[in-house]
Amino acid sequence: MALQLYIGNKNYSSWSMRPWVLMKQAGIAFDEFMVRFDSFAADSVFKKTLRGISPVGKVPVLVHDGLVVWDTLAITEYLAERFPEQQLWPLDPQARARARSVCAEMHSGFGSLRSHCPMNIEASLPDIGRLIWRDQPGVRADLARLCGLWGELLAAQPDKMPDGSGPLLFGRFSIADAFFAPVCMRLKTYALPLPADMAAYVERVAALPGVQAWIQDALAEHDFLNFEEPYRLGR
Repeated sequence: MALQLYIGNKNYSSWSMRPWVLMKQAGIAFDEFMVRFDSFAADSVFKKTLRGISPVGKVPVLVHDGLVVWDTLAITEYLAERFPEQQLWPLDPQARARARSVCAEMHSGFGSLRSHCPMNIEASLPDIGRLIWRDQPGVRADLARLCGLWGELLAAQPDKMPDGSGPLLFGRFSIADAFFAPVCMRLKTYALPLPADMAAYVERVAALPGVQAWIQDALAEHDFLNFEEPYRLGR
């Protein structure tokens, strides 16, 4: 049975983006099932659709040979074990432990950035970003931590990869880059201030074929959801 990945709207669903981009970028075949966000109430179509699939009624959900995996970290760990040839984690044990640590931090941290800058790939909101930057010290603290984390990891990589491209967090593409891809989308949408080297990493992530495929699908949705965009009255 093929891998099946249940996701939400690509324009908004940051959690769905992580395993989708990971599999697309790594060349892992899967069947996609998009469950549209109508609301998250118990009687919503979204919740009713997922009720028989996932015990928590959230996306993403990976289904494979009767196994249901419903947490993003668990999904990526399952994929890394099922497809070891793809080297989704770094091969070096210390680098692999570091990569798991930064993914766990992303999974549970950066709450202000995620709360005040919800992912919206279609939008360009620099004016909103300036207000958020001015008024939200938690966002400024999250971005300082993010730049410190990325800077330390990128400083340990060569200037260029064998194919001539710039480095990602652990050199070649890994789960860590997939985990931070939605953050890169947020930083672009709200035009939050970044040092030049961090902005260059954001652009490298955005240019990855797997990320580009997600972006193009997100732009094609044309599905404005006002509960996902409290700061916009329309398009």
